[in-house]
Amino acid sequence: DSLLLEAGFLAVLVAPLRLLKWRSTAWRAHDGVTFWLVRWLLFRLMFASGVVKLTSRCPTWWGLTALTYHYETQCIPTPGAWFAHQLPVWFQKFSVVATYVIEIAVPLLFFAPIRRLRLFAFYSQVLLQVLIILTGNYNFFNMLTIVLAFSLLDEEHVGRWLGRSKRRHASSESLAWPPSLRAVLSTLLELSTYGFLLYWSVQCFGLEIDWEKRLLDSKVAFTYHEFTTWLRAVTLPLVGLGFLSLSWEILSAMYRWTPSACGRVCRLSSGFWKLWATLQWAVFATATVGMFAISLVPFTYIDYESNGKLWPGIHQMFNAVERFQVVNSYGLFRRMTGVGGRPEVVLEGSYDKQTWTEVEFMYKPGNVSRAPPVVAPHQPRLDWQMWFAALAHHSSSPWFTSFVYRLLQGKKD
Repeated sequence: DSLLLEAGFLAVLVAPLRLLKWRSTAWRAHDGVTFWLVRWLLFRLMFASGVVKLTSRCPTWWGLTALTYHYETQCIPTPGAWFAHQLPVWFQKFSVVATYVIEIAVPLLFFAPIRRLRLFAFYSQVLLQVLIILTGNYNFFNMLTIVLAFSLLDEEHVGRWLGRSKRRHASSESLAWPPSLRAVLSTLLELSTYGFLLYWSVQCFGLEIDWEKRLLDSKVAFTYHEFTTWLRAVTLPLVGLGFLSLSWEILSAMYRWTPSACGRVCRLSSGFWKLWATLQWAVFATATVGMFAISLVPFTYIDYESNGKLWPGIHQMFNAVERFQVVNSYGLFRRMTGVGGRPEVVLEGSYDKQTWTEVEFMYKPGNVSRAPPVVAPHQPRLDWQMWFAALAHHSSSPWFTSFVYRLLQGKKD
């Protein structure tokens, strides 16, 4: 719900501003500025989700065994979760390593200057979300994350999907021989990035092929102290990376609107159009910088020392809008539940107080003879809350007492 609120608010900024009805609003020079916020939201979501798994000190995440429990203990599994649970342990552990790489390392490529690296990051995120959709019912969340990932694409790539790429001449230029110095350097940097990503994964997670057992061994090759030290060292530089990326978008938009304005036919004078474009650029750039600034407070919750180093004015801005939840902190699957077995709250009813019959829910696991359903993107909130109610004392779920009372009254609502 927090992600939906923030994404919904960003949609207000990204949506076309149609004040001048007689002009085409298919594209505006400042669109890239507001759209950058979607990419920044995706980065905060994925990076924090990977980091909190390690900062929580959950033994299953540190032991890379989380997925050996996840598929059978999650809230509402899908039929695919049963098959995923049968996979060998070494593959489950490798899947956790892949999750760390996709959630912690790959998001840095969201701001890469090389287009192919951003495309690689896009397909990595989509792969993770599709696998989650196949093995668990998480309502609209994964689909919304995929929508956010579209901020990594450009018009040319989407045009290829639709069969109407507008830059076909670029392909012939990229195949020219001998290649330009820029193309060579870009390819070398891209290959170096992939090589470093592979090397980092092998070193941090001790990846090693066991030829005798025909499996891939993996283990966390760093300590909690080393990880928190690294996190403290990179948090503020990541803020700086975001600021540089945003500054580039703003300056690029300022440069683009001049030729775009002159190249269009308009009944208004050229001077008025330039003034109007400049005003839009200034307003949306200011709004984007403001959103970026206040988002730094929840983002730096991953390291409270870095959070305390933020300018006090940013904290004051965040406190002023916090109740609206336009920016939020994220951290998915911080700790793995159900390690000692899947807890369930079982409701039973009786007409004679002698024979008791279990009350079955529509979606949550109950009857083990029934295959789990596929309900996404629907959010069965009662079934979902029953899963949370089973994880703690009933006092942690005050709604449950009211729910049982309404059942005793025979109420439908």
